[in-house]
Amino acid sequence: MANKVVDTKDMPVWRRILDVSMPVDLSYIPIGLACGILLNASGFNFWTTLLVSVMVFSGGAQFLIASLLATNSPMYSIVLMLFFLELRYALLGASLSKYLHGRSLGFTALFAASMNDENYALNYLKFSTDKKFTPDDALKVEHMTLLFWTVSNLVGSLIGKAVHIDLTVVHFALTALFLYMIVMQLKEWLLIFICILSAFLAIFFLVLTKSTLGLVISTLVASFIGFLIEATIRKYNPNSSLIHPMKNPAGSPVEESDDVDINEE
Repeated sequence: MANKVVDTKDMPVWRRILDVSMPVDLSYIPIGLACGILLNASGFNFWTTLLVSVMVFSGGAQFLIASLLATNSPMYSIVLMLFFLELRYALLGASLSKYLHGRSLGFTALFAASMNDENYALNYLKFSTDKKFTPDDALKVEHMTLLFWTVSNLVGSLIGKAVHIDLTVVHFALTALFLYMIVMQLKEWLLIFICILSAFLAIFFLVLTKSTLGLVISTLVASFIGFLIEATIRKYNPNSSLIHPMKNPAGSPVEESDDVDINEE
């Protein structure tokens, strides 16, 4: 019996949006539960978890908040760390701005407030491949992912009330999260050098300032040094292996080593 082809035009709006966002929605459930549990262990109740989930909407940032609050870090240090951690959204938003021409300032502000790494990737792909995909659809995708993330956080917060969580788990989870983020970006020798430099600078400034402000300073210094080195190399030796993807033993670049052509049979 032939398979029935479902026309997306006949689907209700929520179903179309759910189909687009489903991969991210499902991935948010376990991560959101863990984040909610850790936020509860750091002192967040149900309502403050709801507030931070909606207003921050960033797994990395919320894990960072939980960790810094668990260590009684000063508020200015938390705000600065979050500012530099989330600064990448200025670049992500800029790359989507060409698809939002003609939209009101209110729409743009709402779109920016509910954007994160994952729904940005979904929307950018849809804008690039589907001419019928509209900014209104993209905003609905953002809100669908926000709904799954927030509900997962809230359920995790309720679980955290029923289960005692040792705060050392917060530090472990945050460390594991950012180690993963670092490893996934290690595709150039320059990045490896900057990572090592950042570690030494972090230790130095933490000892010097005796507070988490040292992390902010080390981040800024390492970023500035990395920028200067990369700019100098691109100017005088643009073919240097330091700024080009490393190669695996087979001789192909790292980021291309796992590519699979899905059209091949």
